Amino acid sequence: MNKYSITALLIIGFISSLFSQTNNSEILTSINTQSGNAMNVGYTYATVPTQFVEANGIKFAYRSYGKEGDDIPVIYFNHLTANLDNCDPRIMDAIAAQRHIISFDYRGVGATTGKQGVSIPDMAKDAIAFIHALGYKQVDIMAFSMGGFITQELLLVEPQLARKIILAGTGPRGGKGVSDVVGLTYKDIFKGIYTFRDPKFYLFFTQNEVGKAAARDFIKRLKERTENRDKKVKPSVLKKQLRAIADWGHDAPADLSVFKHPVLVANGDNDRMVPTPNSYDLAKRFTNSEIVIYPNSGHGAIFQYHEEFVKSALVFLAK
Repeated sequence: MNKYSITALLIIGFISSLFSQTNNSEILTSINTQSGNAMNVGYTYATVPTQFVEANGIKFAYRSYGKEGDDIPVIYFNHLTANLDNCDPRIMDAIAAQRHIISFDYRGVGATTGKQGVSIPDMAKDAIAFIHALGYKQVDIMAFSMGGFITQELLLVEPQLARKIILAGTGPRGGKGVSDVVGLTYKDIFKGIYTFRDPKFYLFFTQNEVGKAAARDFIKRLKERTENRDKKVKPSVLKKQLRAIADWGHDAPADLSVFKHPVLVANGDNDRMVPTPNSYDLAKRFTNSEIVIYPNSGHGAIFQYHEEFVKSALVFLAK
């Protein structure tokens, strides 16, 4: 086998495991449900069971835990190619201590069935169907990166479904540099291959000593769940989601000023994936927003500053 064949195999394998952190020997066990939730403060994100609910012919995988009797849960919208195991357990557990929080896999991602949505609006429609299938008429949303794109499209379809919104590491449709995430992602995937690192080490964090330490801690946290991990993300998902992001990044901006929802925008001061100026732009587009920018940090600032972020998020959600 020549060096080019070896490189090709490395690329395929690395893209297959991108953002998944899943062990092939682990088998996903679950609870099948249409409306019940595994809400129990005794769970942590490392132990909460995976459940399933059907909507629009799709079987959505999700994890639900935290404060019981919370009629308005916090729904977490995850990033590019992320499955359930890519939620930061420090953030999830801290929110769950005071609120009911739910994470879920997008269509065709992880254990959720169906073919990956080909556009950001498609993903938003799926999210709406998922929330309705759980029986909720209104939710709070916490969204990171691509999840923030999806959230904005959800507002355009069914604005009353959201009460309060947290948008981290994200920007507006048509934002400057949003479509450039495609090239940047592939570049850092290749960098990860040759350095034997998770691409998030480069994509989410600055490459100074502070950023590298935060990256190592974050990636280590993602491995805390050792049993019943989610299914790996298929390589085809990366291509389709990047295409959807590129299209969305080239589309005309939406008029977000019509929405009166309280919005908290958060990011690092040196975001390479969704350039930080987009966060300021996004905050200005909403009429009832506040913004927090964390120093010496990149796209994954909320993971680097997870303690500070959770405090701000909980105060915001409790207002």
